[in-house]
Amino acid sequence: MQKAAIVIFSDPKSGSEESLGRVFNALAAAYDFKQRGADVQLIFQGAGTRWASELVNPEHPAHGLFSAVKDKVAGVSCGCADVFGAREGAVECGMELITENAVPNTTGLPSLARLTEEGYNVLTF
Repeated sequence: MQKAAIVIFSDPKSGSEESLGRVFNALAAAYDFKQRGADVQLIFQGAGTRWASELVNPEHPAHGLFSAVKDKVAGVSCGCADVFGAREGAVECGMELITENAVPNTTGLPSLARLTEEGYNVLTF
């Protein structure tokens, strides 16, 4: 079975069309994998941790697509959410905080090494 981990790094605070395009295409890729029955995970990391609280807003242009793949969200990088001020928003909208990669002086990040060891193709947006 095909396995994909889609990591979203784009920053919604940039306000650019590129940022919106990147998150939209990440969600569309997750949707495509999901429709094909693949094992797919979405991870918000870096400044991308800010998307969690943006995408739950019904007025957001990507909300419908996000709703279609929300069950594939593995979570939000805890250490990144701390750095980018997104922890509270992620928790409020019910996202898991990922802490498995104990990077020194952080509260932990996702382990991309584990994902590749488990056969996931890691795609970044």
